[in-house]
Amino acid sequence: MNITHKNVILLLLALALILTPFIVQQGADFAGADGKAQEIIGEVQPGYQPWFSSLWEPPSGEVESFLFAVQAALGSGFVCYYLGYLKGKAVSEKRQG
Repeated sequence: MNITHKNVILLLLALALILTPFIVQQGADFAGADGKAQEIIGEVQPGYQPWFSSLWEPPSGEVESFLFAVQAALGSGFVCYYLGYLKGKAVSEKRQG
C-alpha cells in the first residue's frame, strides 16, 4: 500500500468522523460548551451571579469567532510546523547515517 492510498483512507476516515454525528443526531443542537454550561447553571441555580467578569469582551460574536479561528489556526500551524521539523530532522539524520 503506497502513501497515496494511506492518505485517501485517512481522509475518508476523517470525513466519516466529521459526518457521523450529523447523520446519527439529525436535528440535534450543536451549540458550544459555554452556552450549554450557562444553561445548566441557570437551571441548577437560577440566581447565580458570576464572581468575576472578563477584562475585555469582543465587540461582537463575529469578532469572537474570528479570534477563536485565529487561535485555532496559530495552534495548528505551530503543531504542524513542529511535526514537520521533527520529520525533517529524522530524514536528515537517516541520510547522514
